[in-house]
Amino acid sequence: MIIKTAYFEISNTDVRRCPQSTLPEYAFIGRSNVGKSSLINTLVNQKALAKTSSKPGKTLLINHFIINNEWYIVDLPGYGYAQRSKTQRDELRRIIENYILMRQQLTNLFLLVDIRLKPQPIDLEFMQWLGENEVPFSIVFTKADKLGTLAAAKAIEEYKNILLETWEELPPIFVTSSLRKSGRDEILDYIEEINKSLTAK
Repeated sequence: MIIKTAYFEISNTDVRRCPQSTLPEYAFIGRSNVGKSSLINTLVNQKALAKTSSKPGKTLLINHFIINNEWYIVDLPGYGYAQRSKTQRDELRRIIENYILMRQQLTNLFLLVDIRLKPQPIDLEFMQWLGENEVPFSIVFTKADKLGTLAAAKAIEEYKNILLETWEELPPIFVTSSLRKSGRDEILDYIEEINKSLTAK
């Protein structure tokens, strides 16, 4: 897929105020500081479409970006940032869950996971919640440039083995590095494939 245009459209905290559109939406979510904004910028081949920050938990809103005037990238708030108050964490959970469960245009959720970390309970629990609510999602391993090829393959295999203890079938898995721009084409091709299947219906 060639990205011709990518523009920021709207930010908000209320799913009811999301764009009044029937275009498919591909949302990106993950723990704070997982590299979500960097990945989005890599996908659209821009340096600062999604705002990046060295400070975890910067994204507090549902951010919509219109791509090629045909589909949306949705940047969701990060979860699991321990330094937030319980009230703030509850509010972010409400924003995230309302969007995922209520937004009919959500076509696929890309769940980002830092490949350097052992499988984290918070990520595994979130995947379980997505499965229970029948939300279509893919796993995106980020920061693959931080590990060697063998170490990365071992980390992914460990994740797969844990998931297969409770899952009959694994979701699609992508391995990315925003630094090397690896995994970009695979994700965009996957989105294009889904978009084509939607228009064929």
